[in-house]
Amino acid sequence: MLLAPQIDPIAVQIGPLAVHWYGLMYLVAFGLFYALARLRLRHPTYAVAGGKTGAKAGNKTGGAWAPRDVEDILFYGVLGVILGGRLGYCLFYKPAYYLAHPLEIFAVWEGGMSFHGGLIGVLLAMVWFARSRQRPWLQVMDLIAPCVPTGLAAGRMGNFINGELWGRAASAELPWAMVFQQSGTLLPRHPSQLYQFLLEGLLLFVLLWLYARGPRKTGQVSGAFLFGYGVLRFVAEYFREPDDFLGLLALGMSMGQWLCLPMIIGGLALWVWAGRQPVQGR
Repeated sequence: MLLAPQIDPIAVQIGPLAVHWYGLMYLVAFGLFYALARLRLRHPTYAVAGGKTGAKAGNKTGGAWAPRDVEDILFYGVLGVILGGRLGYCLFYKPAYYLAHPLEIFAVWEGGMSFHGGLIGVLLAMVWFARSRQRPWLQVMDLIAPCVPTGLAAGRMGNFINGELWGRAASAELPWAMVFQQSGTLLPRHPSQLYQFLLEGLLLFVLLWLYARGPRKTGQVSGAFLFGYGVLRFVAEYFREPDDFLGLLALGMSMGQWLCLPMIIGGLALWVWAGRQPVQGR
């Protein structure tokens, strides 16, 4: 049985300015996304003839993809993640509380972000981007989908450093079981943050990146992401301690699992539907 490391959530403090580890993980996530999305532009779907012209023109209305597109996608995506993640947490997890205390919705420094809310925020942000650039929305989503899991991995590492979102009770004989003092007990627990780091972070990234390298039909990469994340998160939730103010819901499932079910169903449906469409770039 291991003792979870006690790490100061503040990485750097300069006078009144405090830089938190979780904030640094967000920067790592956005940096990795930018680098990977630039690599994705080399795929035949995006590196079409006339790329130099498209880059000079800034890709205002379709045409070849250019690095500036990735920069704009990142900008819109950051807004979607932050706004959607916060609003999603308030609506999915504590609607009654935030309805009674609406001004606290803006208190993001107190914590409370939802991946599923952030996903909805990103989807809407990419709709805006696709319409402004006159590009197929699913083509945009296929570009960014394989670049997302590394950001999720960074976020889970931030959860582990903060000692939050710990796992359910585990056998003391489990070699990697950990005691999280922040939980207020000395129970050995599953380090579920690390499970999610490995599953919906690294494993999903490797599988999606390899899958997206081939000639896929428009929407298939996005469908694979939704399905893959939904399944892996659903599994990881069995080892993660449910929110104390919610507990387990109907059928003994957590809120995270219930929110994953539409992703699994929708991702599979999108993948099947996309399989009947023309191949990208052909």
